[in-house]
Amino acid sequence: MRDASIDIIGVIGAGTMGRGIAQLFAQSGREVRLFDRDADAAGQAVSFVSNMLRRRAEKGEATSDEVEAAIARIAIVPDLAAMEGADLVIEAVAERLEIKQDLFTELEGIVAGDAILATNTSSLMVTAIASSCARPERVAGYHFFNPVPLMKLVEVVRGERTDPALVERLAALTRDVGHHPVITADTPGFVVNHAGRALYTEGLQLLQDGVAGVSEIDTLMREMAGFRMGPFELFDLTGIDVSGPVIESVHAQYFFDPRYRSSPIVRRRIAAGLHGRKTGEGFYAYDGQKIRRPAEEVVADAPLPEGVFVDGDDRDLVALVEKLGARIDEGATPAPHSLIVTAPLGSDVAEICAARGYPSDRTIGVETFFGLGGERRCLAAPVGASAATRASARALFARDGARVSMVNDSVALVVQRIVAVIVNLGCEIAQQRVADPEDIDLAVRIGLGYPNGPLALGDRLGPARVLAVLEGLQGLSGDPRYRPSGWLRRRARLGLSLRTPDRV
Repeated sequence: MRDASIDIIGVIGAGTMGRGIAQLFAQSGREVRLFDRDADAAGQAVSFVSNMLRRRAEKGEATSDEVEAAIARIAIVPDLAAMEGADLVIEAVAERLEIKQDLFTELEGIVAGDAILATNTSSLMVTAIASSCARPERVAGYHFFNPVPLMKLVEVVRGERTDPALVERLAALTRDVGHHPVITADTPGFVVNHAGRALYTEGLQLLQDGVAGVSEIDTLMREMAGFRMGPFELFDLTGIDVSGPVIESVHAQYFFDPRYRSSPIVRRRIAAGLHGRKTGEGFYAYDGQKIRRPAEEVVADAPLPEGVFVDGDDRDLVALVEKLGARIDEGATPAPHSLIVTAPLGSDVAEICAARGYPSDRTIGVETFFGLGGERRCLAAPVGASAATRASARALFARDGARVSMVNDSVALVVQRIVAVIVNLGCEIAQQRVADPEDIDLAVRIGLGYPNGPLALGDRLGPARVLAVLEGLQGLSGDPRYRPSGWLRRRARLGLSLRTPDRV
């Protein structure tokens, strides 16, 4: 139901976010007062919005009369004094604390006592912005995503002194304009920018560890885990000069918790000017906006192994090997010339070889975290694997036309390692009470475009399996970065969904 008390909306800042916010509210029937200290910027913003709205009419998404009425509802105002009478004022100015504080202090002397002051900040503490106000309870975070009319998610951020009723009013307004509100605590990164750290930072860690190259890591995340982009494609899209400092900022705001740790790779690439698409070169080279991808290695013909010994009781792996035409070695121990295949879960091939007494020169790891039915398979070669073993294994697992990636041996390989860290961070966001479990998943699906939210993804893969991966990573690396969230551990031990809320 429409909140009739929020009819006049002030927008301060006519950049990318400000003009998008103005368009959203104008097309939903609100009067918008747009102010920017640069009058030309405000005029350009209204021209841009007018063109975008008229395109809606061309596409049949709105009538010409509706579009022209929406355009007429946006008024450029000459100064902040024109915000008098606004029910809600949203600032979308530069991300500098003192600028936002000074702005809100000035606005308090202009707007009515019951008007809401909202900040579109993505990186600053809402509580700190509100601290300059005489009435901080009227200040909330209202974080939109670009492009605002199309990204149907808004984080409604409750500062330490924000009136809870005000938060609910903003959530209702968000629903009324067709977007999804996610109510979040005032913590670094809120939900979306917090959850997004895992993909970036674990991709960097894998690259730093020499497990696989940029293109291989991205390909595995797309083709095995179902993500639209891998970490390095995403870095290039957003610009590492933008996303790199955000990673470091969140790391610092969490008092250098290793979960948020970046890599020296980032600063080197920023210094080199390898910022991504906008500079024509980042982790990839570009032809315009198109990635110039390296050619995939052709799987060479190689003889099938005399037999294949499948480690453990992995029936799916046995069935696949048989389907590919290889003979299963059914002995209690591997025959002298058999290829040994194992499916590490939270381990690496080296540990399995050492524990079982397998010869590393003819042992290969196979990624099974997302099953074996896809068109991409990932194999891991331990340090001692012979060239003949690597060639034979690649040829075998490509026999049905699947594409095969070979990576260096690593605890949890590539996909299970990145995905487990994503799930764990989602659990930690829930544990910190940043947002409700269902809202965390919703925010990540819409805001980051992941195929599932982190908690739903963990449920799909099995919380106990995700926990095993993390315990293996922490135990074998000694890195506290991988310590399992208590939220995950308790639910995995009890066989419960990761979306199960606490009871108190």
